[in-house]
Amino acid sequence: MQRNRQSELSILGILMIAAATVILFSPKSVKAGGPGIQYFTNTPLITQDGKTVRFYDDLIKGKSVVINFIYTQCGDSCPLETAKLAQVQKLLGDRVGRDIFFYSISIDPKRDSPQKLKEYAKKFHTGPGWLFLTGRKQDIELIRKRLGQAASADQNQLTDHSTSLVIGDEPSGQWMRDSPLDDAHYIAAMVTDWLSSWKYHKRGQNYEQATRADAPSTDHGAYLFKSRCAACHTVGGGDSIGPDLLGVTSIRENSWLTRFIQRPDKMLADKDPIAAALFRKYNRVPMPNLRLSKVDTDALIKYIGTASDAYEASVAPAAPRERPKTDE
Repeated sequence: MQRNRQSELSILGILMIAAATVILFSPKSVKAGGPGIQYFTNTPLITQDGKTVRFYDDLIKGKSVVINFIYTQCGDSCPLETAKLAQVQKLLGDRVGRDIFFYSISIDPKRDSPQKLKEYAKKFHTGPGWLFLTGRKQDIELIRKRLGQAASADQNQLTDHSTSLVIGDEPSGQWMRDSPLDDAHYIAAMVTDWLSSWKYHKRGQNYEQATRADAPSTDHGAYLFKSRCAACHTVGGGDSIGPDLLGVTSIRENSWLTRFIQRPDKMLADKDPIAAALFRKYNRVPMPNLRLSKVDTDALIKYIGTASDAYEASVAPAAPRERPKTDE
């Protein structure tokens, strides 16, 4: 995609809190009833199972929701966004589909049929309570506009689409935005604690004791891996949506890894045999182009190598201890 991501991808630590708490709508304008349906509209959409639903009455009214806009042919951040939300869904457990609902709305309805969306959802192991939706282009654009996610007049509606999550609770009129690349535990906490006025909060660590999984670190590579890669990859934890990266810095040449991390879409388009084989093996989920700089890429590769060495050392059998010598 041709969009400016530098500021969005570089938000760290406490800045996420500021971004997350942007109030999108006045509570008075989104209360259940007439004003709510007038604002959000009741435009029809179609689920990945081919069922027609109404946006306000069936999807928004009386619910806590997490909404993002994606398209299945995206080679940029959409796969990472979906993988990150899959992590959030696991953290929320059976509350998703009961009192919290996820909606991923396609902005490319011409190509994203219900069947295409169903196949896409399956690749990311999504569960009940998460709908992938399509519909008429003009209806989707109206919804984007009402949620503050529409492209401006000088932008491409497809490639310049906003990547923000819209998180809201219709009954209370609370709405906010957050980066979909934020820490999964943090997103889950916003949905369960913030929007419900701490109704479901479980007592645990206080704020000073709590830590974020992607908290800013002096190790830039570690931060990049946790915030950009961990939704799809592990180092020693086995395959996930993408391959386990344990030892990859020893298996692949550094030059190849650098090219693949920086331009995975181009390498796939150029039919690089390794890139093509990985694409086929891992459910045809494309490696997203995250617009990482050479400095970022080098730091990420260094971290994966260091993490691989640490993992190998942790599982290596202990060397036999020498028996003390005794005088005979």
